[in-house]
Amino acid sequence: MNPLNHVAIIMDGNGRWGVKNKNSRNLGHKEGLLAVEKIIKQSIKRDIKYLTLFAFSTENWKRPDIEIAYLFKLLEKFLKEKLSELDKQNIKLKIIGRKKFSLKLNKILKEAEKITFNNTKLQINLALNYGSKNELIDGIKSLNKKNEKITIKNISNNLYTKNIPDPDILIRTGDTKRLSNFLLWQLAYTEIFFEKKLWPDFNEKDYDKILKKYKSIKRNFGNI
Repeated sequence: MNPLNHVAIIMDGNGRWGVKNKNSRNLGHKEGLLAVEKIIKQSIKRDIKYLTLFAFSTENWKRPDIEIAYLFKLLEKFLKEKLSELDKQNIKLKIIGRKKFSLKLNKILKEAEKITFNNTKLQINLALNYGSKNELIDGIKSLNKKNEKITIKNISNNLYTKNIPDPDILIRTGDTKRLSNFLLWQLAYTEIFFEKKLWPDFNEKDYDKILKKYKSIKRNFGNI
């Protein structure tokens, strides 16, 4: 049975779900947040140690300003209302990406990371303003600044995900089969599962089905 420590998820389909069911992309994002809470709880039940969620990409800045503003307001509200609960559940929150947001949001994110820093049950890596190509550029710049040799280990140690094991599983919902500039370095040997359901419809049973399938896969890592 394969060890399972880290699950990464591209939560695709909120906007499409909202248009289809509520005639509003924004309401789809709101519904998607409920799915996030379900999967966090299920990850704890299944003893997952790391959960990386692709929440906002560097490419998402191309969306309408009103949608971007709503997404960040939704995030602010979630952290204000749920941070204490996350802390009580022994959940650590880490932001990965270029932290270039409003002063208000930056303060909220920094405070959330500080409050939950020593928690050990589950680490949630929230990918915000994240793009893997930018991460690699930033990592190489950091490596060069420290005059370190270019090796696999040194590159890994200069990425946003330093000290975080690579994902065992990547799940992408929304019936789209691409990586979308997400964790390109870290996904080298990750098992990838594409799910037809839109993110707000993705539930605990769907999650468990993928976890169970993963555990039955023979992983060779280049060996026989």
